[in-house]
Amino acid sequence: MQGFLIQATIYLGAAAIAVPLAARLGLGSVLGYLLAGVAIGFIPGIGSETEELQHFAEFGVVVMLFLIGLELEPRALWDMRDRLIGLGGLQITLTTGLIALGAAALGIAWPTALAVGMIFALSSTAIVLQTLSEKGLMQTPGGRSTFSVLLTQDIAVIPMLALLPLLVVGTGSATALHGEAAHGPEVHAMSLVEGLPGWGVTLVTLGAVAAIVLAGTYLTRPVFRYIQHARLREMYTVLALLMVVAIAVLMQSVGLSPALGTFLAGVVLANSEFRHELESDLEPFKGLLLGLFFITVGAGIDFELLLAHPLTLFGLTLGVIVIKGVVLYLLALLFKLRGRDRWLFTLGLAQAGEFGFVLISFSLQQAVLTQEAGAMLLMVVALSMMITPLLFILNERLSRRMVEAADAPADEIDETGPVIIAGIGRFGQVVNRLVRSAGYSTVVLDANLATVQTMRTFGFRAFFGDPTRPDLLHSAGFDDASVLVVALDDPAAATRLVRYARTARPDIHIVARARDRIHVYQLYQAGADDIVRETFDSSLRAGRYVLENLGLSEYEANEAEVYFYHHDRSAMRTLAQLYKPGVPVSQNPEYVAKARELERDLETALASNLDVEAMGLQRKGAAGGRAKE
Repeated sequence: MQGFLIQATIYLGAAAIAVPLAARLGLGSVLGYLLAGVAIGFIPGIGSETEELQHFAEFGVVVMLFLIGLELEPRALWDMRDRLIGLGGLQITLTTGLIALGAAALGIAWPTALAVGMIFALSSTAIVLQTLSEKGLMQTPGGRSTFSVLLTQDIAVIPMLALLPLLVVGTGSATALHGEAAHGPEVHAMSLVEGLPGWGVTLVTLGAVAAIVLAGTYLTRPVFRYIQHARLREMYTVLALLMVVAIAVLMQSVGLSPALGTFLAGVVLANSEFRHELESDLEPFKGLLLGLFFITVGAGIDFELLLAHPLTLFGLTLGVIVIKGVVLYLLALLFKLRGRDRWLFTLGLAQAGEFGFVLISFSLQQAVLTQEAGAMLLMVVALSMMITPLLFILNERLSRRMVEAADAPADEIDETGPVIIAGIGRFGQVVNRLVRSAGYSTVVLDANLATVQTMRTFGFRAFFGDPTRPDLLHSAGFDDASVLVVALDDPAAATRLVRYARTARPDIHIVARARDRIHVYQLYQAGADDIVRETFDSSLRAGRYVLENLGLSEYEANEAEVYFYHHDRSAMRTLAQLYKPGVPVSQNPEYVAKARELERDLETALASNLDVEAMGLQRKGAAGGRAKE
């Protein structure tokens, strides 16, 4: 017991130190977990236990796919069929073929080369989906295409496992190799298909899938109602874990991927009223288990082998990434992914994946690979996974430098007006409609081509192009305009535009949208005249409704809202003088002291003002009563 506690302390401590540090440096949590694992690998007696832990940690991938399935309705999955079959199928086929040819060119027998191609055709579901979720990229075209390929790869593992025994070219004892295989699949005592003929295996497998669909459709509600009667919050967590574990066991017993089974169950439950309950119960387990999985990958790197063959291993790793990258880039062109989405798709899937560990181990058991070749391939898979976070960082830098104008030229602006609106999202659209409805003409600029086209569909004139480009801004009539409205989604771009506009036209009036208080201060220092926080006015309205429902009259609630509005604007101007760029406001003593003082003044003044208003209303009511008498 003490040994387990020591191991748990080391693993949790390494994660608690490395992950926040990596996130603070902009490297992402996945790289932090991997680096923590690398550090643990050097600790005697600890790093050697990672193989057993990895079998447990791989359950995080199972939970993750269940949660992803909950986000997808069956109709959405059906709508993805073209990308699942076309994009995913082509990626697996082309990558397997090219890598197999490369392996054959290095003198490897073609059956073994084909096995190597299948191993490296797979990408890391765990790392890629975790990173896409962290960075909010899952719903982008590139993110959806990436997910389609990953899902196809997870399904393709099953026929790959069936094909590998047919590729045996050497001799050796599968039993002996099994004991030495790294990351090998566990031997499960329970099997529902062992000894059955082919048609029997098919029937049992289809029956297992049908059982998951029927149970998710008809048994979920009664079971949740039964659990609800216990009135114990932890029972929901118990039920959520039971569902995932039971489905995983059922899938393994019929020879299917547990991750595929839980994904199917998630899709079935996507329309259930219990979907959000399941998500909230399983999310913490997914994060912890995935983190543990990434740590075990880092700890499993054999540095003795790496130091013995550094050039060979890094060369093979880069070769795999380059070959996969070329295939992915060509497919991105074929399926018309543009700009940032194209690079996200290419760089995000260029690594090998955790299912490669399973295929390598199975290939060792079946004597498809020699022990030495298996060890080398395991290292290549692990190294490519270690490099993946760096590929995402490269993608971010490419995205920052890349403008959509690289894919489509900016529109030729053939009209001018007194008002230029930079950015036509939710905020800019309302401003544009109000100004135009009052009879004034506007010139609208936006760097999102789809948004511009949508505006034109509804009869609003808008021009495509990056508003922060000086040449485009001047083409829109900036030299003669009276007002510039900066409504860009990117705070940094908005600040740059305000600073340039104030320098180029000191007399123009600038109305700018701010994301939060800090952005207000930045825009204020850049030279904006009027600054509007994007949620401030709507929050005031919501607060007024709260006061009305707490017993204040509409007049009293309105007075409180108006007073708060003027006080907050005055406080913002005062605090803007104390704001220091680059210094967090919580670490600025003068700012903190003044903010606390202003908040106390607000509470005192507002309470006093409401008391006076209430007394005045009471006197009016009494006078009215006497007049009636």
